[in-house]
Amino acid sequence: MGKVQGGMKCVKYLLFVFNFIFWVSGLLVLAVGLWLRLDPHTVKLLTGDDAPYTFFIAVYILLGAGALMMIVGFFGCFGAIRESQCLLASFFACLVIIFGAEITAGVFGFLNKEQISDEVQKFYSSSLIDDNPNVTAIVSSFHQTLNCCGVSIPERGSTPLCADVPDDTPGCLEAIVDFFNEKLHIIGYIGIGIAGVMIIGMIFSMVLCCAIRNSREVI
Repeated sequence: MGKVQGGMKCVKYLLFVFNFIFWVSGLLVLAVGLWLRLDPHTVKLLTGDDAPYTFFIAVYILLGAGALMMIVGFFGCFGAIRESQCLLASFFACLVIIFGAEITAGVFGFLNKEQISDEVQKFYSSSLIDDNPNVTAIVSSFHQTLNCCGVSIPERGSTPLCADVPDDTPGCLEAIVDFFNEKLHIIGYIGIGIAGVMIIGMIFSMVLCCAIRNSREVI
C-alpha cells in the first residue's frame, strides 16, 4: 500500500490538525446550543403552556449539528492518519451535510428573527393582563431578566407590577427585541467562523483523497 510523500504528507498532517480543530468547533457549537437551551434567563422567558417554541427549533438544530461535528471530526482524524479513501470521502460527504444543516439553522434563525421576537412579545403582553399567580411569576421573570417593565414607558402606569420602577426603565417589548438580537448575533458570528473552517476541511480532504488514489495507482 503506497503512502503519500512530499507535500501531500504535509497536507495529511494539516488535515489531521484541521479535524482536531473541527472537533473542538463541534464542541463549541454543542456548548453554545446547550447554553441557549439551558440558560436560566432564556428558560425563564420561554417556558409555560403558551410560550413560543420557534427559538428552540433553531437551538435543537444547532445541538444536532454540534454533536455530528464532533463525531465526524473524530473519524476525519482517523481517516487522515490511516490514509483511508473511504473514510476521507465519507468525511467530505458529512461536511457537506453539516454545512447545509448549519446554513439552514442560520437562515431559519435570521429569517424568523422578527417572528421569534413577535411571538415572545405577544406572550408577554397576554401574560401581563392575566391574573393567574403562575403567569404573574412569568411576567416577573421577564422584568428581572431584561431589567424592563410594562409594554412600553407611556403605558406603564396601567401596570400594577410597574408602580415602583424608575422612570428610565425601558419597556419590555423593546427589551425583548434587543435580547434576541444579541443571542442571534452570537450564533451568527460563530457560524460564519465554523463555515470557513469546514470549507478548508473539504478542500484538504479531497486533495488528500486524490493524492492517496494516485500514489496507489503508481504502485
